[in-house]
Amino acid sequence: MGNIKYKKEIGILFLFVFAYFFGSRVAMLTDSSAKEAISTSYEENWGLGFSTAGQPPTANATAEELKKYNAYYIGDTGEKIIYLTFDAGYENGYTSTILDALKKHNVPASFFLVGNYIKTSPDLVKRMVEEGHHVANHTYSHPNMSRISTKEAFCKELEELEKAFEGATGQKMVKYYRPPQGKYSVSNLKMADELGYKTFFWSLAYVDWYNDKQPSKEEAFKKLLGRIHPGAIVLLHSTSKTNSEILDELLEKWKEMGYTFGTLDDVIQ
Repeated sequence: MGNIKYKKEIGILFLFVFAYFFGSRVAMLTDSSAKEAISTSYEENWGLGFSTAGQPPTANATAEELKKYNAYYIGDTGEKIIYLTFDAGYENGYTSTILDALKKHNVPASFFLVGNYIKTSPDLVKRMVEEGHHVANHTYSHPNMSRISTKEAFCKELEELEKAFEGATGQKMVKYYRPPQGKYSVSNLKMADELGYKTFFWSLAYVDWYNDKQPSKEEAFKKLLGRIHPGAIVLLHSTSKTNSEILDELLEKWKEMGYTFGTLDDVIQ
């Protein structure tokens, strides 16, 4: 009897230890999965920090981290090349002047457009294409994409813009994507990558999008000349009156500083 009782006690102890270990392990796995879910779906706002004039900024993700998802914010920092991009949610009367300056200086650019722009200004979209610029995807309706959790809904925003572009130009849209307002999550980056898109953030921008609070020429030059750096992906808004007024001179000044201009095609090579 004593031996049987001893064996029962050992058995009970073994079950207790097994249950404790297994339960702890499940809890660890669950906690780990939860952390991963948070880290991949949590909303991020693209941000930059400038510490030294003429040098690349620090960003809230490194070039190496982003490249895992075919995402980029800067080009080769060893080359004095600028990659000029414009975001446009609507036409504000300044794009023709901007295109004139680009044509004068033979500078290529990428225009990230939304559905409203293509619907209301197809002639300008055609001109962008005809003059050798990229027209890229800024989503159809400009939502906060980091809050879109399903691939189906994410895909719809990109595909609707592709259809609008093809309808206006008869051409396929380049698969370059920029998240509206720079809001993103790792799961978004994965979705874009799975759809064959390259995601592009930026390494230089300034507050140029308020129509009733446009920066002065001096304020614009202070930021755009003082913070330019090798490999810069520059974001400007084509809705900006200031940008339309300074672009001709700005391009000339950047050239005088020794910069040349490339396309986003070069960044991904």
